[in-house]
Amino acid sequence: MENATFNIPVKTLLVICSLLLLSSCAKKLHFATSTVVPAAEGTVKYKKDDNGNYAISVKIVNLADPKKLVPSKNTYVLWMETDRSNVQNLGQINSSSGWFSSTLKASLEAVTPYKPRSFFVTAEDNATVTYPSPQVVLRTQ
Repeated sequence: MENATFNIPVKTLLVICSLLLLSSCAKKLHFATSTVVPAAEGTVKYKKDDNGNYAISVKIVNLADPKKLVPSKNTYVLWMETDRSNVQNLGQINSSSGWFSSTLKASLEAVTPYKPRSFFVTAEDNATVTYPSPQVVLRTQ
C-alpha cells in the first residue's frame, strides 16, 4: 500500500519535470515597443524540432491594420536574421479571424532550417517580397 501511495507523487513529479524540460528548450523573445505601432505587443517562440529544423510561433496583439500606416501598406511580414547573417522572409502575419479584425490579434507559425538570431516585422505591399522594406514595425529585443 505504501508503494502505491509513493508512486503517484513520483509519477506526477516525473510528468512535471518532463514538461518543464520540454518547455525550457523553447526560446521566447519579446518584441520591443514600436515607434510605428506603439500599442503592438508580441512574442516569438522558437524550438529545434526532431528533424533539426526550428519551429517558430509568433503572437502579436494590438497590431493596427497596415492600411492605416503612413505610408499605407497591404500586409505585415515576419523576417528572421539567422546565425549566418542572412535575412529570411518567414511569411505573412495573419489575424486570427480575418484581416486584422477588431480583436487586433495576429499570429504566424513557420519552420526554418536556419538557427534564428533575431526577428522583425515589416509593413509590405505584398507578402512575397525577397528583401525587407525599411518600414520596420516590430523588432525583438
